[in-house]
Amino acid sequence: MRTIKYILQKEFRQIFRNRTMLPMIFGVPLLQMLVLVFAATFDMKKIDMVVVDKDLSETSRELIAKFDGIPFFHLETAVPDETFGEEMLLTDDADVVLVIPPSLERNLVRDDKAQIQLLVNAIDGNTAQLIFSYSAQIIGNFNKNLVAEWKGLPKFTPPTEIAITENYWYNSELDYKWYMAPGILAILVTIIGMFMSGMNLVREKEVGTIEQLNVTPVKKYQFIIGKLVPFWLIALFDLAFGLFIAWLVFDLPIVGSLWLLFGLASVYLISVLGLGLFISTVSDTQQQVMFISFFFMMIFILMGGIFTPVESMPHWAQMLDRANPIYYFMRIMRHVVLKGSGFFDLLEEFVSLLVLGTIFLSLAIWRYRKTA
Repeated sequence: MRTIKYILQKEFRQIFRNRTMLPMIFGVPLLQMLVLVFAATFDMKKIDMVVVDKDLSETSRELIAKFDGIPFFHLETAVPDETFGEEMLLTDDADVVLVIPPSLERNLVRDDKAQIQLLVNAIDGNTAQLIFSYSAQIIGNFNKNLVAEWKGLPKFTPPTEIAITENYWYNSELDYKWYMAPGILAILVTIIGMFMSGMNLVREKEVGTIEQLNVTPVKKYQFIIGKLVPFWLIALFDLAFGLFIAWLVFDLPIVGSLWLLFGLASVYLISVLGLGLFISTVSDTQQQVMFISFFFMMIFILMGGIFTPVESMPHWAQMLDRANPIYYFMRIMRHVVLKGSGFFDLLEEFVSLLVLGTIFLSLAIWRYRKTA
């Protein structure tokens, strides 16, 4: 134990002497939480609409007023022809163009039917689908009330026999920041664990001190513990710091047990730190560590479910995710923080992280023994 104690003292002194380390420990969590949680959102807060009203009737003006009354629809301008609207779509000055034909009101009165055209910018498929759904719902409600008014019926209201009460569980306000904050924290802990642990060991190679350590009577497990424990503690501190920021700034409710969250995070960090250490044993420079770590990080993050649900991915991708530690920790963060899940609810994630941690750490020890 004394040997491990001295190694830990040496590692902590080396960490805090590095001028770039403290900004990463305190600055990265603060910036990630305050910037990414606000920026990374799929919420539709502004839809730029251009109107082509060729009818200029009372009915067309009422329809336009319906869109104008919705907070997230922003009516940019009215243009005389859909050609101008298409040009605004091409230049990203508009998200959707509403084209009202010249005989809208006349066709409704004479034939009880009319056509309206929506031109939607579909570069982003998810956004385009939302825009079309919102627009179709507004037009549909307008059509029902218009028909009821012209037929002398009361305006359309849902049947009184069926009362719909909405209750959204776990995120009652549908606040996207509550969904993103745990995911951003999972990425933060991963970056701290993988990048810092890997770059710390390879820095020893660059300055030549690794050879001095290899000829000392320090055992391999003592060396590994001395390299992993400091960054294990730093990552847990950053997790606590990030949770405090999320609670303070975003009013994030932490429904589940913090003891369970940090316990599972400790197991997760074993796999991440083991992978970072393994990458450092096969690398000779810090640049190599950064490139290899970036390669794994991009795959892990994009397939981890931070933006899109894993269940929507192809079956083969879901099978590959079984070897992705971020996938399990992303579920742990959101389930514990937002749903209040218990240990037995996350038993599969715990066992999987334990297996991955054992594999990655064993590979790191095996590779270090080969190069020692």
